[in-house]
Amino acid sequence: MSDIQLHAHGYQVLSALLQYPEPELLAEQAQLNQLLLETLPQWHVQLAPLFAHLGGERLIDLQQQYVMTFDRNPSHSLHLFEHIHGESRDRGQAMVDLLAEYSKHGLQMVGDDLPDYVPLFLEFLSQQDKDEAERLLGDAIHVLAYIGRKLRANGSPYACVFDLLQTLTPVQAEELAEPPVHDMDEALETFGPGADGVEPLLKPHMQLPGGVQPVNFYPKAAAPQRH
Repeated sequence: MSDIQLHAHGYQVLSALLQYPEPELLAEQAQLNQLLLETLPQWHVQLAPLFAHLGGERLIDLQQQYVMTFDRNPSHSLHLFEHIHGESRDRGQAMVDLLAEYSKHGLQMVGDDLPDYVPLFLEFLSQQDKDEAERLLGDAIHVLAYIGRKLRANGSPYACVFDLLQTLTPVQAEELAEPPVHDMDEALETFGPGADGVEPLLKPHMQLPGGVQPVNFYPKAAAPQRH
């Protein structure tokens, strides 16, 4: 298996580990653990706490802990732009831009996940060549590191995934400012829910004049490289 294929499989494993734990994940977690041990031993070492967690708890307990960790605690949210824009209207434009980035690389979304959902982003990285995946990861690492710090501060076994991601890019993660206070009510009033049920923050008319904008996970000027 080539180095490129190894990293592609690695990102797919990370994506699977961050999704809501279903019986299928528990059934395959031992196999995923063994695959990493044989192909990406450094990844295996760093992910050991999460595999131990998945292998040592009942499914119902894992599911309850997942909901409490990621759905009930906004500081752990697995939606990247929530940590930058909160629920402001800027989040909608950011997701339109990210959708365009996915489309440019040939990824067509299916399902109900929002484009900034971390497992989806990691699946997207698995489809890129190593250099492009590293570039895109570097753009998002500031948010991913922020989530990881919050998880580690609360003793979550999922923190190791975000620690690992920081080792896969030369970009040094910077501290994030607190996102704007939620103003979803304002967004709903401004854009209004569509009859088709589409989330108002994702409406196409939010695209700025002149076409697609670059995806901005973080101000570029504040993203120094590691030495």
